[in-house]
Amino acid sequence: MEMVPSEENQFVPKEIQNAAEEPRVLCIIQDTTSAKTVNERLTLNLPVSTTLSKLYEDVAQKAGYVNSTFDLAWGNTPEMAPLDHSSHMSLSDSGFEPGGKKNFLQLTDKDGQQPQVVSDESGTAESSGLDESSQERFIGPLPRDGTPGCSGDYGSPSYSYSSILNKSETGYVGLVNQAMTCYLNSLLQTLFMTPEFRNALYNWEFEESEEDPVTSIPYQLQRLFVLLQTSKKRAIETTDVTRSFGWDSSEAWQQHDVQELCRVMFDALEQKWKQTEQADLINQLYQGKLKDYVRCLECGYESWRIDTYLDIPLVIRPFGASQAYGSVEEALQAFIQPETLDGPNQYFCERCKKKCDARKGLRFLHFPYLLTLQLKRFDFDYTTMHRIKLNDRMTFPEELDMSPFIDVEDEKSPQTESCTDSGAENEGSCHSDQMSNDFSTDDCVDEGICLDSTGSTERALKPKSLLTFELFSVMVHSGSAAGGHYYACIKSFSDGQWYSFNDQHVSKITQDDIRKTYGGSSGSRGYYSSAFASSTNAYMLIYRLKDPSRNAKYLSAEDFPEHIKSLVQKEKESEEQEKRQREIERNTCKIKLFCMHPVKMMMESKLEVHKDKTLREATEMAYKLMELEGVVSLDCCRLVKYDEFHEYLERSYEGEEDTPMGLLLGGVKSSYMFDLLLETRRPEQAFQPYKPGEVMVKVHVVDLKSETIASPISVRAYLNQTITEFKQLIAQATGLSAETMRVVLERCYNDLRLLFVPNKTLKAEGFFRSNKVFVESSESTDHQVAFTDSLLWKLLDRHGNTIRLLVLLPEQSPGTLANRTLCQKQQQQGSSTSTSDSQKSSDASDFEHIESSTQEADSNSSLCVAADNRELENRIRAAAGGSSGASSDPENHFACEERSDSEVNNDRSTSSVDSDILSSSHSSDTLCNADSGPIQLANGLDSHSITSSRRSKAHEGKKETWDTAEEDSGTDSEYDDNGKIKAEAQYLYFRAEPCSQEDTTWDAQKCLVVHVDKRITLAAFKQNLEPYVGVTSTQFKVFRVYANNQEFESVRLNETLSSFSDDNKITIRLGRALKKGEYRVKVYQLLVNEPEPCKFLVDTVFAKGMTVRQSKEELLPQLKEQCKLDLSIDRVRLRKKTWKNPGTVFLDYHVYEEDISISSNWEVFLEVLNEPEKMKSMSQLAVLTRRWSPATMKLGPFQEVILESSSVEELKEKLSEMSDIPLENLEFAKGRGTFPCDISVLEIHQDLDWNPKVSTLNVWPLYICDDGAVVFYRHSTEEPMELSEDERNELMKKESSRLLKTGHRVSYSPRKEKALKIYLDGGPAKDPGQD
Repeated sequence: MEMVPSEENQFVPKEIQNAAEEPRVLCIIQDTTSAKTVNERLTLNLPVSTTLSKLYEDVAQKAGYVNSTFDLAWGNTPEMAPLDHSSHMSLSDSGFEPGGKKNFLQLTDKDGQQPQVVSDESGTAESSGLDESSQERFIGPLPRDGTPGCSGDYGSPSYSYSSILNKSETGYVGLVNQAMTCYLNSLLQTLFMTPEFRNALYNWEFEESEEDPVTSIPYQLQRLFVLLQTSKKRAIETTDVTRSFGWDSSEAWQQHDVQELCRVMFDALEQKWKQTEQADLINQLYQGKLKDYVRCLECGYESWRIDTYLDIPLVIRPFGASQAYGSVEEALQAFIQPETLDGPNQYFCERCKKKCDARKGLRFLHFPYLLTLQLKRFDFDYTTMHRIKLNDRMTFPEELDMSPFIDVEDEKSPQTESCTDSGAENEGSCHSDQMSNDFSTDDCVDEGICLDSTGSTERALKPKSLLTFELFSVMVHSGSAAGGHYYACIKSFSDGQWYSFNDQHVSKITQDDIRKTYGGSSGSRGYYSSAFASSTNAYMLIYRLKDPSRNAKYLSAEDFPEHIKSLVQKEKESEEQEKRQREIERNTCKIKLFCMHPVKMMMESKLEVHKDKTLREATEMAYKLMELEGVVSLDCCRLVKYDEFHEYLERSYEGEEDTPMGLLLGGVKSSYMFDLLLETRRPEQAFQPYKPGEVMVKVHVVDLKSETIASPISVRAYLNQTITEFKQLIAQATGLSAETMRVVLERCYNDLRLLFVPNKTLKAEGFFRSNKVFVESSESTDHQVAFTDSLLWKLLDRHGNTIRLLVLLPEQSPGTLANRTLCQKQQQQGSSTSTSDSQKSSDASDFEHIESSTQEADSNSSLCVAADNRELENRIRAAAGGSSGASSDPENHFACEERSDSEVNNDRSTSSVDSDILSSSHSSDTLCNADSGPIQLANGLDSHSITSSRRSKAHEGKKETWDTAEEDSGTDSEYDDNGKIKAEAQYLYFRAEPCSQEDTTWDAQKCLVVHVDKRITLAAFKQNLEPYVGVTSTQFKVFRVYANNQEFESVRLNETLSSFSDDNKITIRLGRALKKGEYRVKVYQLLVNEPEPCKFLVDTVFAKGMTVRQSKEELLPQLKEQCKLDLSIDRVRLRKKTWKNPGTVFLDYHVYEEDISISSNWEVFLEVLNEPEKMKSMSQLAVLTRRWSPATMKLGPFQEVILESSSVEELKEKLSEMSDIPLENLEFAKGRGTFPCDISVLEIHQDLDWNPKVSTLNVWPLYICDDGAVVFYRHSTEEPMELSEDERNELMKKESSRLLKTGHRVSYSPRKEKALKIYLDGGPAKDPGQD
């Protein structure tokens, strides 16, 4: 078929053959061999019979490459081995998918060499007939996601792994961006391309006996430079270098300023190179000198000092100016331009002994060999109070003449005017405004300042031609002040060619590309308007002095010192080893492996096997991986194709033991659509062959007499078999009679289907890859009744809805259990058991603090399980025997249940998120055997999960909603209107047995394993637990335990356990359960003047219709018993609690649910009063006030003020009366935030809205409409205390500490950048005080 190029540069079929032709394979190839072709795609549509060698020929023809000079690898897994050039294997056999599916491939370099272009005889781009200007060049941030440029995305571009394996066509090696380390890559490439620095680094020899190579910064830089010069990779990692800095992986996500890194790295190198030949290398190459002077304009006296610098910071736009400097030369001239000190800024002249006009400025004394200029593009906008980037245009020359900027005459006699100055004036750091902090160094660092005037003079008197510098590195920043991307444009001193080093990518560029980094816009707005300028511009420039006597060339491999030659050989061997390991990885099949271990049950692992290994060898590897040695012999194991999702054994591999795994698995792939299962057998058994097209059926045999369901037997069948043939197959496997056999298919988790049509096929009945059936064959009459009324259906229904729960019982005091159990039995024998709804227990044991475990120990002991089991078994047998007509039929029980739309499966204490998760949880099938205990079906292949109850008339049409605070009651009553226990007439399956130590981490003596029908209501569940707890269900509470060991009480008695699943944990705690109209309430003490104003006291119960005074009467004895608080009812107040804020004061005559809204898990504040309650009416307002004393910088304690109205005047009068501040001098302000409205004493005087101009409290900006508002007040004439800087700093520290402890924000501050540090000892020192 002829292929023609489409509009998108892709090759597509010219004609589409009819559907009857041979299936075809769609191949999409990405050329990753260079940056110019990485976004190109070639599309081929080939017959499936096409060989791999023919595929290579077609790709070579379409791509224009010479065949056999490139490799093709799978696009999704580039680490795999490339496809075989000479293979005659067809595409279908090689893992290609036909039928319109896309097969992604990558065209990669072969053996480290780029593909040879057909028209290119020499194999280089220069001889291809294209001039250099017509070639596509790369500069700037890489485009991502097909968009031009990446001005909005400054992260490192993503590259395929294969794209960094082989060297760039430029011959230079890139650096991998760890995350946000582009600034580091730019600097490292610049240093590498500096011959003098690289050669000096090579001449330094590492002594392993003196230092750890991992933490040696010079050694890791040396290794990196060797790799940059000799590696065949396209890009190499910098992790070893950053590790030597003492950085961890988090540093890779911190972007820093490249100039800051340069200074810190140079300082670290100087420290490491002390006492070596390279000790003064940084100073020799990068350090210059300047004079900071002040000259009196009256007498000519000059005071000066000499400073050193490593770079010159050049202002882009002067402060307050709208016009930027147009060039580097202009900025340099402004840098040395002196300023006049006059008027209030006059200088005190030591000679004149008075303040005089003076001239202050900087003079360059000496320029370094390598001159670094920093263009200060980052500034601060005082209008918006944000950092900004100045994108204004600033040109810079390729050759920079620095002779106009050096003061030669001053250098001839540098100390002529300083003879009267003290020696101290010649030392220190620069204080110039222009220099700012850019030249300052750590206080303890000696920069080695040289004051040798003779040497300086000689250097200064050099002719102009020797002060010409040539540009060789431009470090470019693209982005904003908030973040961006760095890359470097560097000129090679070998050939004079400019290159763009952009992380992994290295490409040739021209002078035009350099000029594009000037910044600014091409429009007519003017280059001072950086808002419309390009965000990609030069940030650091590095020049080298043009001096033939000093200009060095790069050391070639032949001229390397011996220790570098050894290092090269070492790195080469390491790279070869890495390449071999990568080849092994690319030829390794990695597939998920399962095994039904005889001891450890279902195990899962990953099998990694070379594609050339045979099935026999892979089986032996899997055998060892699954730890079967000594358990099963190798002869009793085999690998089979397996589908974990459907639990389906797809096929076995009989007779293919010597077939390579690569062929069996369809090649090396990143992921497979199937898994492998290591199947085991007993020595006397034989493996069953599994053929493609078969379906697997798990057959569970049901025994109606013993009401048990056996573990599954696996049977394989064909979808076209009839039900009759299927029954014969099951009869052979189980030994049951096919004539009386009933087969029930579980099509989904809640659907049981009786297969009764003899000639219907399995496919028509809904069989799939993996299926689950239940079979029963007996002479009973059960098969004569309707299936949904049969004992078989009820047994299966019960089986599917039974869950296993772990119940932790409370400890009992000795003898209590037997007595209470007996009492409970006597109560059950009565004709009616009732408990008055109005009965209220004030016994201390009726209340319990959930969070406190100490209260459980009051009446606790061990449990006699055997007696309880006998009692429970008697109850179960009585129910099963039909003593109650209602209890023998589960469907009748549902009719007795009362449910409403507002009822839910979860109590209020469970969040909606938890509820959603729990409602979708699965539970494994579990059947309880009355004789031998529960049979837990095997996991993995042998069970399905049940998520909801089976078909039930009672459940049809029902719906569930979430709990709301507006419900009439916090819980449902356990009793109906006649006082009869609702759960008494309902029975669903329940069986409890002692817990073994293997079942739980809890104390087995106090734990029960309960098998229960999850459709049982909480009320019935509690009734069944009574014999084990030893008290009636109204005297204990049920708490559900979640994964993080949090406990939440379940109070919805009419709700079922359908949200529970297997092995959920339940804790039983003693304490009165809620009745209708009752609410669980948490009581907290309000301590307004304590550091922690909110303290939990007790859990209690309030009832609908109860007055506040009645609740206080019931609460006080409980507080005395549990909290040792002996309080008077007239000195106690209850009030609303909203988070930590105190709210409305509840008056004694208020009634819950009438005057006060109440809900489940309600919270209230209890406040102890110093005097009888003054709040008598709802029209009154209780305000918490606090005095601020500016003169002492202190806040007074809280004092409550009771107002009769919302008048501001009344508030001020009360405050004046309380504080003795004259009314006309009293000012107040409302506190902000949550109680206690903490604020720093350094901010309160200015930050609050003092003395608002309002007459009432309930309007803006106060909005004081309820009790509990916080008001600060002060004396208007009191001035704040005068603080020294040290006192202010000390107070600031104290306030920050205080506010952080109380959980209040100190003040807003923007995200601070993490300081850039290089640790000379290999890592940051740990603070012993830190956790």
